[in-house]
Amino acid sequence: MEENLAKLYQGVIAEHNNAPLFFESRPDAGYVVEAYNPLCGDKFKLFLDIEDGAVAKATFSGYGCAVSKAASSVLVKKIQGQPLEAVAEIIEQYLRAVSAGADALTSTDPETIAFTVAKNFPGRDKCATLSWKALADFFQTRPR
Repeated sequence: MEENLAKLYQGVIAEHNNAPLFFESRPDAGYVVEAYNPLCGDKFKLFLDIEDGAVAKATFSGYGCAVSKAASSVLVKKIQGQPLEAVAEIIEQYLRAVSAGADALTSTDPETIAFTVAKNFPGRDKCATLSWKALADFFQTRPR
């Protein structure tokens, strides 16, 4: 099973790193959330437009390792058009799954499952959660 998860991890990383979804800088977005890891230099910006209690549009730009870029791509893909309550749950489920690792799968979503393997690679769990944690922090502190 570990070998299959490693293949899934590599496939998802390669797919989203080589052709990231919603990779677009939008300084005029309603909200700009910064995700930065000073230890490795990964730096992304998440651009959000929120309308009627939902994410109307989400994009991202920046630079970093393949894992952090792929994880950011998966994040913005998953939150497109989602109500804010659903976004909070999507983020929580992803972070819980990556934290638990492949040995304690808590998700059935293939893209989330792929990143659970990151825990087996020292430091990569931080790459897999960088943008996700930044967005979680934003939603906890943003003005209503």
